[in-house]
Amino acid sequence: MKKISILIFALVSFTSINAQNAVKKVIIEPYYISDDKDATDTTGSFLEAGSKTYRIYIQLEPGCQLTKIYGDDRHALKISSTAIFFNNTDYGKTFGKDFNKVNYKKNTVALDTWLTLAQTTKKSVNTYFGILKSQDTDSSFIGGINNDGGSSEIPGGLLKNSDPLTGIPLTTADGMDTLVNVPTSWSDNGFIDQVSGVDSTIFGSVKPGYEFISNSAYIQNSGVSGVIPDSNQVLVAQLTTKGDISFELNIEVKELNGSIFKYVAVGIDTLDERVSPSLKYPPLCGCKDPNYLEYSSTYLCNETGSCKTPIVFGCMDPNACNYNPNANYNIGSMCCYPGMCSDRDISLVCPDLKNKEIKMVISPNPASDNLRIDISNITSEEVKLSICNMFGTMFLNDRITENSSDIKRVVNISALASGIYYVHIISNDGAIYTQMFIKN
Repeated sequence: MKKISILIFALVSFTSINAQNAVKKVIIEPYYISDDKDATDTTGSFLEAGSKTYRIYIQLEPGCQLTKIYGDDRHALKISSTAIFFNNTDYGKTFGKDFNKVNYKKNTVALDTWLTLAQTTKKSVNTYFGILKSQDTDSSFIGGINNDGGSSEIPGGLLKNSDPLTGIPLTTADGMDTLVNVPTSWSDNGFIDQVSGVDSTIFGSVKPGYEFISNSAYIQNSGVSGVIPDSNQVLVAQLTTKGDISFELNIEVKELNGSIFKYVAVGIDTLDERVSPSLKYPPLCGCKDPNYLEYSSTYLCNETGSCKTPIVFGCMDPNACNYNPNANYNIGSMCCYPGMCSDRDISLVCPDLKNKEIKMVISPNPASDNLRIDISNITSEEVKLSICNMFGTMFLNDRITENSSDIKRVVNISALASGIYYVHIISNDGAIYTQMFIKN
């Protein structure tokens, strides 16, 4: 598969393909691109011009709530970039919920890198939550005349860049609005040292970093929905970097029936979690056409040329009278043998068998130690005799070249485990016979 290495700086969304998935899609919003004026600030640490700020939203089915982002022993929480992440050393925070609204007006604090579950300011008279700039209609308290101009006291303030790649300027819409139901019971692990209180991950300003990978970190609360109930887009991260981002997110969702269910970026569906490939970015691309062998339900985008091998259904057992050498997807129930053809007329399924059918009698049945096999009506000089279990594992494969139309064999089956077995007889002129026996 072609690896996606360049992130086009435009509003990107990709939809999950699991029909039972509460995760509808993940949205990467181009929030801001820093310019030369933003780079003059030294109070909040150096922000290189051209750095891009992304906001990551998870869109849930209406009525569902996000309760947790996590990594565990089977699914790591991963967030990476090809360049270091920007963290403001002045009033930057690890989690969006911990920002004082007034501090967003200082230098480049509003571009800090952090995680959240929707909330973007501390609980106060008005608590704010993330919303796409295109849906934000309550103006802005970030950038321009709302900004202090940074260490260089730039006239008119910082964060005024109106690059069209970011859509609506921050000075028009800051992507924050109020929400009636404020989440409670916040807790976290794996980010801030419990003793020193220092965050040395990519979300802290102590140690610059390119990636965060953890099998034990989490941030959780009582549950939160998006600002607009119908679209239900929940902000989970703000990332500022000059590189290309990637991530694998694992989340817990409170569904409509009140139950908590896990959704993971990679793996296979289990009883307690579902795979939602949209939680992985860049998304996996490949063959999305189920009529090809290369198809996989984990692909979120089609890759040109990835569908190469059309599926051909058929019987792939060479011992069957209707064996299809061109088939590449076996349908065992299609296979026909004399005496075993799923209640179908074998003369119609395998017309070439007419007038050359082998006769076989096996005894005793059930058998314990020795199995007697009597074969008659042989019209060829060679016969193949095999014994297989119901899973197709072969325990005997014998070639008989006796010049006789009647053959008798006694086979010691004492070493076989108890169960159901099949005796297959096939001659080199196409005659086939299969019979079942039980090993006690």
